[in-house]
Amino acid sequence: LHQLLTLSAQRPDSLSVAAAAVGAEPQGLWTSQGDAEVKLRMGESGMAAEAPLTIHQMFTSAVERFGGFTALSWKDGEQMKTMNYEEYYQTCRTAAKSFLKLGLQRYHGVGILGFNSVEWFISDIGAILAGGFAVGIYTTNSPEACQYVAENCKANIIVVENHKQLQKILQVEDKLPHLKAIIQYKDALKEKRPNLYSWAEFMELGRDEPDAPLDAIIASQKPNQCCTLIYTSGTTGQPKGVMLSHDNLTWTALSTSRHVHLTEATQAQEAVVSYLPLSHIAAQMVDIWVCMKVGGVTHFAQPDALKGSLVNTLKEVRPTAFMGVPRVWEKMQEKMKSVGAKSSTVRRKVAAWAKDVGLQTNLTKMNQNGAVGRPTFSYHIAKKLVFKKVRKALGLERCNKCFTGAAPITKDTLEFFLSLNIPLYELFGMSESSGPHTISVPEAFKLTSCGKEIPGCKTKLLNPDEEGNGEICLWGRHVFMGYLNMPDKTEEALDAEGWLRSGDLGKHDHNGFLFITGRIKELIITAGGENIPPVPIEDAVKEHVPLISNAMLIGDKRKFLSMLLTIKCQVNSESGAPEDELTPEVVELCRKLGSTATRVSEICGGRDRAVHGAIQDGINRVNDKATSNAQRIQKWIVLDKDFSIVGGELGEFN
Repeated sequence: LHQLLTLSAQRPDSLSVAAAAVGAEPQGLWTSQGDAEVKLRMGESGMAAEAPLTIHQMFTSAVERFGGFTALSWKDGEQMKTMNYEEYYQTCRTAAKSFLKLGLQRYHGVGILGFNSVEWFISDIGAILAGGFAVGIYTTNSPEACQYVAENCKANIIVVENHKQLQKILQVEDKLPHLKAIIQYKDALKEKRPNLYSWAEFMELGRDEPDAPLDAIIASQKPNQCCTLIYTSGTTGQPKGVMLSHDNLTWTALSTSRHVHLTEATQAQEAVVSYLPLSHIAAQMVDIWVCMKVGGVTHFAQPDALKGSLVNTLKEVRPTAFMGVPRVWEKMQEKMKSVGAKSSTVRRKVAAWAKDVGLQTNLTKMNQNGAVGRPTFSYHIAKKLVFKKVRKALGLERCNKCFTGAAPITKDTLEFFLSLNIPLYELFGMSESSGPHTISVPEAFKLTSCGKEIPGCKTKLLNPDEEGNGEICLWGRHVFMGYLNMPDKTEEALDAEGWLRSGDLGKHDHNGFLFITGRIKELIITAGGENIPPVPIEDAVKEHVPLISNAMLIGDKRKFLSMLLTIKCQVNSESGAPEDELTPEVVELCRKLGSTATRVSEICGGRDRAVHGAIQDGINRVNDKATSNAQRIQKWIVLDKDFSIVGGELGEFN
């Protein structure tokens, strides 16, 4: 109680109406002003009633409890380097003092443009401690896109990884009136320019600066003020700056870590690998904030992680929790299938038997809500012969928490890993909910569901149809403050009561599990006026025709449904562009169909009769289950190349 009283004396209760200050406006649940405060969505009991914390309070609490534990770990050449929590905190303070010396103003941005690294984390937290906004910038952004973000958040400082990223900022530097300095954290500077600093030079600036000015800024910070901006990739219009408060981050880290049963370092230290883009909230929440909350260690992957080196890092680190977007799990699946196809007949038969045992065992466990009966003798044998070896080969032998999110994952991939005794726990959330809203866990897990709400959060389904599908709306202390300088967009995102409208369609089953069924904007309205969610139909086609990579349903304002299909093919590891060669798995499938095709160009446009017939058979099976004639696929075509980000057909996940 004494601690709570002291806390409230230091930090004014962020729930109390600011009318304590004479003539002040009452706080609302949302704002579009960077320097404003909001009313927190506090609850009367449980997780929603936990005392609000600033980032600094959460960090100092971690230092008190886990000071000597390793916080960060990375490879410098072949040498492994580490930093403990005490060093991490002090380094972030030094960076904060350096930012202040360079002229960082309150509520102005510090842009960070580069691959995950110690310097990325230190820049992020240093910016927050110094009273600025931490602003991740997509590494794939053009100079013009970087300019938009930097201008929008009034960035005083931009931190870049290397010379390549530096060039983007230098191209638009003269259009950024608020910019005072640029810092490059990797490689030696290729040129000397005014206000351009190496990382060592930057850190030196604040080393001997007094503590008092920084401490005064830290003491003035409140949990209901903005500290981080996440820019949603602008698929429609310009990107929006999602304002996240201290409480958004610290409370979500607390609720998430409790929900997924993470252990504190004093019991057994959690370990994660940082490789997903930190400009996204998913990576920030897991790698920086959740890890800090429990005293976990974050290991940094190599910049070419998604081009092939990730598995090597996983094998070195052996994480206890791992978050992968669907494409990461699909790549692992494709690699394992490719290796399996080259194995001896005996090995293939043993693997198939073990996977059958694994799938049945895990489905039984799932249907009993995680209750574990006595494992069968077959399961023990399968575990010893196959499951343990697979986990070791992937670097996941210590990992009992494998998560997937940020995009839809196919049932085929979920079942593939489940059969190998690696359940993938799906989660649902968005930048505007500080990351997670629902997360599957071992005791509440259902295939293709995103699980149940993290503690202290609520879901409502707006305007549900006869099948129970409605727009998913979110409530909790994880809901964002608003979009920076965009009041109209903020009001669109929140309803009158302050619920966050996701734009996603979903439904609950009788046990409260959430299932995502599509996007409102994706909803097809045919010429006959029938509303058709495309995702279930697209997923069904991919399930019935395993050689399909992407399926896109077309039918808005049209008399009937058509579908564009692409075939699974090899992807260029450098550019990410799809190639003409089929994946080994598809080549194998073609052989079974009586086709000799090895390239997409031999299949597309109906050139291969055997493959064409197999696709039509699969589509017929999907059509047989259609709820109405309007939901049947009447025409389809195989395109000559798969969809990709570089090809412009796909956007990046948020």
